[in-house]
Amino acid sequence: MKIREMTLRELPMQLMAPFETSMGVSTSRRIMLIEADVDGVIGWGECVAGEDPSYSPETVETAWHILRDFLWPLLKGREFASASKIWEMLSWVRGHEMAKGAIEAAVWDAEAKIKSIPLSKLLGGVRDEVPCGVSIGIKNSLDELSAAVQKELAAGYQRIKIKIKPGKDLAQVQRLRQDFPKIRLMVDANSAYRFEDAHLLKQLDAFHLMMIEQPLGWDDIYSHVQLQKELQTPICLDECIHTVEQAQAALALGACKVINIKLGRVGGFTVAKRIHDLCQKYGVPVWCGGMLESGIGRAHNIILSTLPNFTLPGDVSASARYWAEDIIEPEVTVSPQGTIRIPSGPGIGFAPRLERIEKLTVRKERLV
Repeated sequence: MKIREMTLRELPMQLMAPFETSMGVSTSRRIMLIEADVDGVIGWGECVAGEDPSYSPETVETAWHILRDFLWPLLKGREFASASKIWEMLSWVRGHEMAKGAIEAAVWDAEAKIKSIPLSKLLGGVRDEVPCGVSIGIKNSLDELSAAVQKELAAGYQRIKIKIKPGKDLAQVQRLRQDFPKIRLMVDANSAYRFEDAHLLKQLDAFHLMMIEQPLGWDDIYSHVQLQKELQTPICLDECIHTVEQAQAALALGACKVINIKLGRVGGFTVAKRIHDLCQKYGVPVWCGGMLESGIGRAHNIILSTLPNFTLPGDVSASARYWAEDIIEPEVTVSPQGTIRIPSGPGIGFAPRLERIEKLTVRKERLV
């Protein structure tokens, strides 16, 4: 196979409602899409880099630069046997996993289309549907939070995750356990705490949470090792895990009991699958986190979640939770039982709405 050309696009998309985390408030997204022409077949990927470097060092601007000026020259004119070889071809560039993951995902989509099979089958997925959870941002009041949870439970979601930060944590969890004593509940701190806050985080043990996601520093595996020893509640690592080696260290040292695998954060399907396999070997469950993606990125997350060790509901919720109108058809929907059916068509199984994508595009660059 050979990538004949690649097109980068930027599309501004307005969120249905503001989404607040410990890092700030998002009201819109600068969606970055990748079109890869592989032997005349178009594969689609999405770069999940943010507008600013608060979650990751990568941003839309850095990803565009790295894709155009470094990754594309490494791929241009080169033949490869399968999409699984793309990661090795890009290894000269250190880091920049979100940029790498975007083009790698697009090539996986193209390969599955060339072979006329669903991408889930090419990847080794085993599920016809995946369980869904939902991520709820920080709310202004406890009543507003409780109402938001009630709405998502009524929609069928199997797991509730709430964002927390200092001053918006214990009271929020206590209220939800009061109102919904039996739901599957977890919290996500996005690195808002330090080890010195262990006494506060230990109080969360009383609420029987599924996990506490990324409570400490985004690059601090050591302190998570120490914190997990103090907590009964499992720690889930997110921002700390970018590579197989980091996952190996976290698991071997006991820094966590769950790992959130985000396709963009780890650099695409090849590394995601290796981390998945490693966790399975350790008996550690994984789930797929979201990055406020458009339907393109959401479709790839759904595919990733079909691998066998994705045993916990991920943040792969319906398009309508985030967008008044998505850029794929059909849009992603969730059943009353809180599941998403895996599309049976070739590739990601969702068709990009080309006319809408073109209309929304504010920046476009064709690389040949």
